[in-house]
Amino acid sequence: MTRALFIVDVQNDFTERGALGVEGGDAVAERISDYLRGHADDYALVVASRDWHHGDDDNGGHFSPTPDFVDTWPVHCVGGTYGAEYDEVFDTSRVTHHLKKGQGKPAYSLFEGVTDEGATAAQVLEDHGIRDIDVVGIATDYCVRASALDALAAGRRVRVLTDLVAGVHPDSSAAALSEIETAGAELTTSDA
Repeated sequence: MTRALFIVDVQNDFTERGALGVEGGDAVAERISDYLRGHADDYALVVASRDWHHGDDDNGGHFSPTPDFVDTWPVHCVGGTYGAEYDEVFDTSRVTHHLKKGQGKPAYSLFEGVTDEGATAAQVLEDHGIRDIDVVGIATDYCVRASALDALAAGRRVRVLTDLVAGVHPDSSAAALSEIETAGAELTTSDA
C-alpha cells in the first residue's frame, strides 16, 4: 500500500465548544471515527495533526488580542490544554503518526508538523513510500486547504473526502475546495 490518510486538526478548540469552533466539527469527528473503523486497513499510514501552540507568547504573531481572523487569531490550541487535545468523539486508536504544528510560530499545513521524535511529515511519507494521500479534517478553508496543497506540491496524488471535512464559512470552504481541485486534487466522498 502506498496510500496515507491525513486527518487535519480534529481538536476541541476547532469543534463546537472550542475557542475557534467550526459548525459541524463534532459531526465530522464522529464521521472520521466511523470511517476509520471500516477503512483504516486501506491505508499504510494514518497521520493526524494538531495545532500545538505556546501559551506564554504570541506564537510569532499568530495570537492577537485584536485578531483579524485571517492572519491573526484568538488564543487557541495551547499545548497541554483541553483545547489542544483531539475532539472527544474522534477515536485515535488507528492513528499511526501524530504531528504537532505551530509550537511558537504560525502553522496551517500538516506538513509543518513534527512527531514527538522530530520527524517531519515529508520524512514519514518518504520512509513509507507514500504516493497517494486522502485528506480529511478541520477546517476546509484553512488547514485542510494548506495540507492538501502542500501534499500536491510534494508530488503526491491527493483526494479530499468532502463529507469528512468542516469549514469555517461555506463560501470560503467552497473556494478552497475549488482551488484544491484546480491544483490537481480529486474531490470525492468517503463512500465513493
